[in-house]
Amino acid sequence: MTVRRGKKLTISIQEHMAIDVCPGPIRPIRQISAYFPRLSPEAPPLIPPPVPAPLYGGAVAGGGGLSPGPSSPGGLLLSPGATSLADRQSMLGSLDTSVEIDSYDSDDTTSLGTLEFDLLYERDTSSLHCTVLRAKGLKPMDFNGLADPYVKLHLLPGACKANKLKTRTVRNSLNPVWNETLTYCGITDEDMSRRTLRVSVCDEDKLTHNEFIGESRVALRRLKPGLRAHYNICLEHPPPLPSPSAMSAALRGISCYLREWQCEERAELEERGRLLLSLQFCTQRGGLIVGVVRCAHLAAMDVNGFSDPYVKTYLKPDVHKKSKHKTAVIKKTLNPEFNEEFFYEISLSELSSKVLEVTVWDYDLGKSNDFIGGISLSCHAKGDCLRHWFDCLKDKGKRVERWHTLTNELPGSTYND
Repeated sequence: MTVRRGKKLTISIQEHMAIDVCPGPIRPIRQISAYFPRLSPEAPPLIPPPVPAPLYGGAVAGGGGLSPGPSSPGGLLLSPGATSLADRQSMLGSLDTSVEIDSYDSDDTTSLGTLEFDLLYERDTSSLHCTVLRAKGLKPMDFNGLADPYVKLHLLPGACKANKLKTRTVRNSLNPVWNETLTYCGITDEDMSRRTLRVSVCDEDKLTHNEFIGESRVALRRLKPGLRAHYNICLEHPPPLPSPSAMSAALRGISCYLREWQCEERAELEERGRLLLSLQFCTQRGGLIVGVVRCAHLAAMDVNGFSDPYVKTYLKPDVHKKSKHKTAVIKKTLNPEFNEEFFYEISLSELSSKVLEVTVWDYDLGKSNDFIGGISLSCHAKGDCLRHWFDCLKDKGKRVERWHTLTNELPGSTYND
């Protein structure tokens, strides 16, 4: 660009920003008068101010100023011939629409708040502790601009009522403080390697359904046993589910077929809950002591979403049918504590050829009790059941505790109460 000697080149701030910063077109700044048009019939019609044509980065010098380049409607550069009032009004209208769209504050971009909590996994007790501390800046959910928040925990996959834990509700607050510890029992190393903890914040409504505020998910494999992990994270929207309309009928049919096939294939190994069992071969008393400690995350068998569980033990083969023992019934719970022991008088050599069957049932008044799940321990068992049985036979006099996963099928059992 050439400038005559003695003359100072003056460039407006708009032109400076267009040259140095913005490589594309510049939208005109809306004036306050555009938001308050004159509606009086005597007033002259409102004529929008002239729209300066934005410049390309490579402007052409001429006569001591900058000349505009060609443009197109819709916020792009104007052509030299498009200087009529109708063309300028049309361009201004299209620009106003784009400005309103860009400035639209949708619910997806609204801040949901932050949540602070701690996680601790204790391998010795097979327990996972989640200490919910506080939340800040939650999204208002009620008409008064506040919320009644509480925190809910789920273990994924397999989120159900059995593994759902929740805190108390804090009324009329967007910055609630809980300082409450929620504990999952029966969490094994396998669970820690494949499961995810879903932490969600909800708003409690007495007259209508509770409203979802936000959630966060933590992969349990990131935790180290015995070390407390602190989290202070922003709440997020739940991941979107694929729309059925986005798939063709053929794909939907194939996916349904595969889902049913996988469910049938895994039906025999369907998890129905956890059982904490203790075994001890007592040499002084000359027999086996079976301790039913507790259950966790049992399958719900009643319409209220709970069960009335109790546990039965058999030592088979049982010719005289005297080996059956039953615990007390714990009403309306999916995480019962029994702490009961049963004694079987038997020698160690005879015990090695026996099978211990432990079943969990739901008590129903006036009709048949529902089978929840069971396990079988013997020298022919597999996995944790086999290891537990061998530890009992090997370490005589030592009480051995182990968590077991209940399945919906127990070989050799008759599901009659």
